[in-house]
Amino acid sequence: MAKILQIETATQTCSVALSVDGETIALKEETAQNIHAGHLTLFIEEVMKQASMEYSELDAIAVSKGPGSYTGLRIGVSTAKGLCFALDKPLIALDTLKMMANGFIEANPENNGLVCAMIDARRMEVYTAIFDHSLNTISETEAKIIDETSFEQELLQHKMTFIGDGAFKCKDVLKNDHALFLDLNFNSAAHLSKLAEQAYQAGEFEDVAYFEPHYLKDFVLTQPKKKV
Repeated sequence: MAKILQIETATQTCSVALSVDGETIALKEETAQNIHAGHLTLFIEEVMKQASMEYSELDAIAVSKGPGSYTGLRIGVSTAKGLCFALDKPLIALDTLKMMANGFIEANPENNGLVCAMIDARRMEVYTAIFDHSLNTISETEAKIIDETSFEQELLQHKMTFIGDGAFKCKDVLKNDHALFLDLNFNSAAHLSKLAEQAYQAGEFEDVAYFEPHYLKDFVLTQPKKKV
């Protein structure tokens, strides 16, 4: 029965959860700008107190590895690695977009369409991946500029729900009867619980010394402004 501390900081949400055997037993989270550095360790302490658990009782630390905010991911992963070093516990790193899709699927078990998780990058750019209702990957994680032709083939054959802070800004561009947009927040460490347990049982651990977040950054080249 694995006891796993879980951290999610890929977006403006700072979220910490504790799971036992794949079930969330404690959770603390807040969504606001620039709070990760000041709140993350406090949230960890509060979650451990909620669960009346000592750090030595943990079996692993799990972290949402990205893509997402450079600063948020750096803080989350650095904190997770620090705990692993201090406690001599294994590190589990999980894809942020898959975590988001898992949260949607858990909340909507009757939905049999596709799920497109999106994290806002800039302008009409997003980090995105597509999953089916069983959380199988249909389209791998990528950085994508959204226009009216995006996801044409998928939407031709399937209904698709777009989730995440990058989804709602695409609503006016992706005009399709098969497209549904939700502005609910699925960036919660609670949605890591099942995935973290599966990874723990499979022994899917990272090298704590060398692991880096999946930033997926600098994917668009821009021309420098002309000097006057």
